[in-house]
Amino acid sequence: MAKLNKAALFLAGRQAERAELEDALASTRAELIAVHGRRRVGKTYLVRAIYQKHLCFELTGMRDAALKLQLANFTRALSPRVNYALEPPRSWVEAFELLKRYLTKELSHGARKVVFLDELPWLASARSGFLSALDHFWNSFGSRQSNLILVICGSAASWMIVNFLHHKGGLHNRVTRSIALKPFNLHETQAFLKGRSIQLEPDQILELFMAVGGIPYYLDYIRKGRSAAQTIDALFFSANAPLREEFTQLYASLFEHHERHLKVIRALAKKHSGLTRQQLREGSGFSTGGALTTVLSELESTGFILRTVPFGKTHRDALYRLVDAFTLFHLRWSVTRTHEGPYWIHRRSTPAGVAWAGYAFENVCLSHVRQIKKALGISGILTEESSWQHRAHSKSDQGAQIDLLIDRPDGVVNLCEMKHSSTPFVIDKKYAQWLRERAEVFRRATGTPKTLFNTFVTTRGVARNVYSEELVAMQVTADALFEP
Repeated sequence: MAKLNKAALFLAGRQAERAELEDALASTRAELIAVHGRRRVGKTYLVRAIYQKHLCFELTGMRDAALKLQLANFTRALSPRVNYALEPPRSWVEAFELLKRYLTKELSHGARKVVFLDELPWLASARSGFLSALDHFWNSFGSRQSNLILVICGSAASWMIVNFLHHKGGLHNRVTRSIALKPFNLHETQAFLKGRSIQLEPDQILELFMAVGGIPYYLDYIRKGRSAAQTIDALFFSANAPLREEFTQLYASLFEHHERHLKVIRALAKKHSGLTRQQLREGSGFSTGGALTTVLSELESTGFILRTVPFGKTHRDALYRLVDAFTLFHLRWSVTRTHEGPYWIHRRSTPAGVAWAGYAFENVCLSHVRQIKKALGISGILTEESSWQHRAHSKSDQGAQIDLLIDRPDGVVNLCEMKHSSTPFVIDKKYAQWLRERAEVFRRATGTPKTLFNTFVTTRGVARNVYSEELVAMQVTADALFEP
């Protein structure tokens, strides 16, 4: 395929978000658009790429800056627009009054204009008065301008949700469009790399995805002529590894009091099958349930953890699982240390490397359930996805766990096994017996009358033998995960 320009690359897979922003341009009403998502996911680039010709004012908040410095930054951004040197305002109320005067003239020409306030949480620091001033500006002026678009953006997604999308004050229900920007999936990641003329087979892309996820900023570090293992060494373990310090910066930029979030993350990293809320409270040292509820909500809203309700259970029994690829890789491999030579190339095939790949592949599958359903021929069926655990209560009882169940309305439950292997996965006699017993335990413990299909999602398929013929009802290979 022809090499794409950088704007086209970063917009790969952003069709829905791009359509939403372009639809706002065609609107005949004032628009207040909230764009939120984690650090490095491409929020700012998306807004600038779509609205470049319509931007009449842009302001980016400064991290940990005092009010005086933020206002001086505002003045530097607005002065070139009005063509004369402005005196720094003394408050955000005065700042928005200056912006209002400027916009009154700009909007009088009738063309659609965009105001872009980026890194809003840094602008709206405690006791800054920013939110109340913005509230007044929008309600008294902005919302009445039919050709004005105000875009607010921030990496602290939870802050954006609390202060705008769920705001109970003057901005309640004022947001006209909310865009939650997610990381690329495998299909979008593959398109991004192909657009940069990086030719890698799916298994190589999968290995990279399991280490860094679909974060455009991270993927932009990938270079031609390197294998996935070489790239991972360069990103994490080389002398000048660009992602070595990213972990701390990532959480600090997203969450206030991020140390609490890291406690939860580290506890989940030690338990691949997931933990209940009560287990997390006991293991993370939270003194109050309310604080833990907030942290879990923020981590889930930003995609770092996945909450699933076990089959046949209620929301009170929900399990939380760490699913962020970058976080898992960082914690598992201590990437803050520099290693001489090709560290990852040698570690990836060790027992520890194989164990990491198995868990990381399960997480990839959990984030591509839509593609799995499509491969199974049930994409048009409304299903419920869940996990399931059964703890042994006696010596005669047998515990069991299933990380992905697809409960279907046609009388079937897919019991999904997700297996990462460099060769076709082999079901031997011992594993076959385990599959039979697990199905029996599941039916007995849940009482379900539905037909149970053992469903395998594997990197290279299931090797054909007497056991696979008997026990594998359906299977999906990793290639299916790259579908749109």
